[in-house]
Amino acid sequence: MTTETQSASTTAIAFIREAVRVGHWYLEGTMADVTNEQAHYAPPGRANPLGATYAHLLCSEDMIVNGVLRQAAPLSASTHASKTGLSEPMPMPGTPDWGDAYAAWGRRVQVDLPALKTFGADVYAATDAYLATLTDADLDRDLDLSAVGFGQQKLGWMLNLLLINHVGTETGEISVLKGIQGAKGYPF
Repeated sequence: MTTETQSASTTAIAFIREAVRVGHWYLEGTMADVTNEQAHYAPPGRANPLGATYAHLLCSEDMIVNGVLRQAAPLSASTHASKTGLSEPMPMPGTPDWGDAYAAWGRRVQVDLPALKTFGADVYAATDAYLATLTDADLDRDLDLSAVGFGQQKLGWMLNLLLINHVGTETGEISVLKGIQGAKGYPF
């Protein structure tokens, strides 16, 4: 894995785009050497298999950016329907039984890593294309996130927690899930 650098910008949106791009780069570096066996290993306790964690991150970003923010069909329901690399779709957050449905899905879902990585690359491209349409003033736009338990929030808050932070936390989980299987976690 080689490091990537890009000149800093003075706009908040440019910073967010760079943070998301670097997060995706680091995630994909962490995923680069994952085997099918590692992806499906069910760890003890309540943790999800690594493949389900990766799928969760990609599906969530697709739903957040394309479904919620763009108000369009997520890629998983349009251009990538039946081509996400998942044996079944991830349950939708915000439903009354989501916690139980998601936990069961996480243990049950089978992933085709090459297809899932292709889906992920297209999700990343759609995310960057959406972010490129924003101005710094857009970050103050109000969003109603009550359906997923976050109440009224600003777009900037959503991008920070549910996009940038989410990529980082899930990359950490994937690294740990690799490590408990005896593999090198992060790519450095």
